[in-house]
Amino acid sequence: MVLQAVSSKKILFSGLALLVVALLYLYKTYNPLEVSFFPKCPFHALTGLLCPGCGSQRALHHVLNGSLSAAFRENALLLIAIPYMGFGMYLDYRKPLPQKLARHRKTFFGLTAIKIILAIVISFWIIRNLI
Repeated sequence: MVLQAVSSKKILFSGLALLVVALLYLYKTYNPLEVSFFPKCPFHALTGLLCPGCGSQRALHHVLNGSLSAAFRENALLLIAIPYMGFGMYLDYRKPLPQKLARHRKTFFGLTAIKIILAIVISFWIIRNLI
């Protein structure tokens, strides 16, 4: 029997995958409003204002339990960002990247896109505290 060396990259990926699955299980099973072991927002605790991420834990709980409308009420930005981030991760791990997808990557994740996303996040931050 020949033992093959397992690369540290595979071990790291496996560990991260296990951590993600465990966190998703926790967020699906426990509502962050009802249990105290989930982290609280330090910005909200200090200022009383909502940051762009406030409500993300509750929104993730609702998404994992199939309630998209409740997730949208908790944090609309997160609900919109999930497919965007998923597409970005797909592009990062797809090797080799076809030319068409490379163009999409530049369009959706290039410098201009980053500036637009930053403007959206700042606008969301301001508007949610005015409403």
